[in-house]
Amino acid sequence: MKFGKNALIWIGILLVLTTFFGLSDSRNLRGGTENVAFSDFMNNVKEKKVSDVSINGGEIFGTTTDGKKFITYAPYSPTTVDTLLENDVKIDAKPQDSSTDIFWNILISWFPMILLVGVWIFFMRQANMGNNKALNFGKSRARLIENNKRVTFKDVAGADESKQELEEIIDFLKEPMKFQRLGGKIPKGVLLVGPPGTGKTLLAKAVAGEADVPFFSISGSDFVEMFVGVGASRVRDMFEQAKKNSPCILFIDEIDAVGRHRGAGLGGGNDEREQTLNQLLVEMDGFEPNENVILIAATNRPDVLDPALLRPGRFDRQVVVSNPDIRGREEILKVHVRKVPLAKDVNLAVVARGTPGFSGADLANLVNEAALLAARRNKRKVTAEDFDNAKDKVLMGNERKSMAMDEAEKKLTAYHEAGHAICSLHVPETDPIHKATIIPRGRALGMVQQLPEKDQYSYTRAKMLSRLIICMGGRASEELKFGYDQVTSGASADISSATNLARSMVTEWGMSDVLGPVLYTDNSSEVFLGRSVTQNQNMSEETARLIDSEIKRLLTEAHKQATEILQKYDNELEALAQALMEYETLTGDEIKDVIAGKEINRSEYAPVPPEKQTKVSLPEV
Repeated sequence: MKFGKNALIWIGILLVLTTFFGLSDSRNLRGGTENVAFSDFMNNVKEKKVSDVSINGGEIFGTTTDGKKFITYAPYSPTTVDTLLENDVKIDAKPQDSSTDIFWNILISWFPMILLVGVWIFFMRQANMGNNKALNFGKSRARLIENNKRVTFKDVAGADESKQELEEIIDFLKEPMKFQRLGGKIPKGVLLVGPPGTGKTLLAKAVAGEADVPFFSISGSDFVEMFVGVGASRVRDMFEQAKKNSPCILFIDEIDAVGRHRGAGLGGGNDEREQTLNQLLVEMDGFEPNENVILIAATNRPDVLDPALLRPGRFDRQVVVSNPDIRGREEILKVHVRKVPLAKDVNLAVVARGTPGFSGADLANLVNEAALLAARRNKRKVTAEDFDNAKDKVLMGNERKSMAMDEAEKKLTAYHEAGHAICSLHVPETDPIHKATIIPRGRALGMVQQLPEKDQYSYTRAKMLSRLIICMGGRASEELKFGYDQVTSGASADISSATNLARSMVTEWGMSDVLGPVLYTDNSSEVFLGRSVTQNQNMSEETARLIDSEIKRLLTEAHKQATEILQKYDNELEALAQALMEYETLTGDEIKDVIAGKEINRSEYAPVPPEKQTKVSLPEV
């Protein structure tokens, strides 16, 4: 079809050139000439004013005795030449050139045929393209990632244990005979499991970079199409490509899109997703020990994967990539600030200590937000203040200073947040206060932010009961200051958080003396970033009523204790609320100064605009 397309192009070019040269010749012959009537031409001949002529068919080109050129058209007359000879006119006769006329006549007569041939070639070409697309429909969409900018383990931080588990894969890809000599078989599939943003894809790229082998990448959703059998075809083609480029790494991101439990869909055995999964299982079983192809997959939903995928011989090795600890967060921050100019007051260890629970993607976003804030303020370097403001934006949302709050609502918000803060200072176990503000952020009118001093992986009953009291502190403060009938809907988020915590304590963690250490929920939908808890279908109505009564008892007692704390420390509540009314934002150290009766002296800090007069500090470990 390329030949047909090129032929049409050359025919078009030939027509254009022919027309151009024909017009050029005509202009050359007629350039600078004057059209003269035949009668005037004959009179000039008889008066001896014509020196020479050139006869070309019916056209006569000539030159007068004074050097002027002219042209005229002569009708057929046998006496014209005799008249020219009698008056001593030099005659040059040429046969008439009819080739151009013949060409155009042929072109005009054949033009419809040429047009039909062109249309036929066009449609045939489109049809062949469609056939090629149809043939390529079942081809794999796995992309070969070039190693021009090779990612290695130096670019991966905060996942030391995961990297150690993957070292064996790298050694096998580099020296497969080292394992095969002793009869060892490398795992055919490695499943990277962890929350979103922890660097599972980056780890897979780093394995390929360390081993210096080709890296094929594809998403689980690329297999599934509306046509049955396409996904299975793509799986076969993907493994064929991998075998041709062995040793290599084949990476499937979000494998849960195609590897879910079979039999759960409406399509039964003919479901496209199930056929794709079946083909994937067959291909993994078809691996030979010497093919040197490692399949790495990533998911944050391991609970929904089909058990056949996780059995030995397929994805028989699972590597958990969890959120980094404080040391890992510091290493990740060092990776992301390589191209960010930092001020001398930036301490990445302090930033890492103030970001518990952050994933690698969260930390990258934090560094980016800090750089954007510094650029917005026309700074040459990113300062510690920029990092702290960026952290507040990520955790609490952006400040909404344009939101107009009247004095009454501002006062109510100040007492509400002061109630949370005073309760957090006088409960048995809690995290230190990082900042309290009555400036609207995100969807909240105010907020008290607490940051743990260290990474925590489990929580005691005392700490969770203390958390319930803190959540109820805002509502209790409103009731004490403004009266029972003047409480607002501002405590809705607090009540929701406290209810969920109390429900988990009763139904999941066995922290109810009435119900005992029994699981009363179905955790089949548990995921890494939260859980969707549903009531156990085997639970009796009496048990459900007991659960509801226990949840209510915990919340009621927490509200009662919060009220008692605020009544006992009423002077601290008043002082803190008035300070929030005046300064709008207070740090943890400033809250302690207010309660101790000290004046807040912000002159010792770097000067900032009045609307942002906030000392930024992090709790010391």
